[in-house]
Amino acid sequence: MTYEERYQAILREHEAVYRKLDTNGLRAFIETIRQHERIFLIGVGREGLATRAFAMRLMHMGKEVHYLWEDTAPGIRKGDLVIATLGDGRIGHLDYICRRAKEAGGLVYVVTGSPSGQTAKTVADKVFFVPASVYRGTDEVVPSIQPMGNLFEQCLFVIFDIIIMMMVEEDPNLSFEKMSGRHRNIE
Repeated sequence: MTYEERYQAILREHEAVYRKLDTNGLRAFIETIRQHERIFLIGVGREGLATRAFAMRLMHMGKEVHYLWEDTAPGIRKGDLVIATLGDGRIGHLDYICRRAKEAGGLVYVVTGSPSGQTAKTVADKVFFVPASVYRGTDEVVPSIQPMGNLFEQCLFVIFDIIIMMMVEEDPNLSFEKMSGRHRNIE
């Protein structure tokens, strides 16, 4: 397969995921984020990198955001939002974290490519399904020529960026200029 054939195949995969994505689920996820000022995020591996990027943009929007792996993350309180990305819906140590977050009163929102996974089914208060191929996934999703969870991880990054763009466009108190004012200024 040539370079051109590969990128065209990958672009078709992305388009299929975005078309298959339930926009009602997307809207519900956005509304939940909008309703919470304190948001905790967690993810591992490459999907964790996409989740970190999302956390940065939420902070730029003015939310109080904490990444759960960081030593400076405070305790979760009743009413806080916890967003956990679990590609296959059943990552052991993230399952444990989601259970503890729920016990502390957090609303646990799992973002996954496999809503039949243990954490998505039994722990999450809400699930946002991204229908992209994931590593060890068993649900019906857009298949991929790419290895492991590449498609889910790539789409997650783009979908999170789309969510930020939609939230900014829909809120008269937000703008990309205001977000820029919250960007780190010591680079």
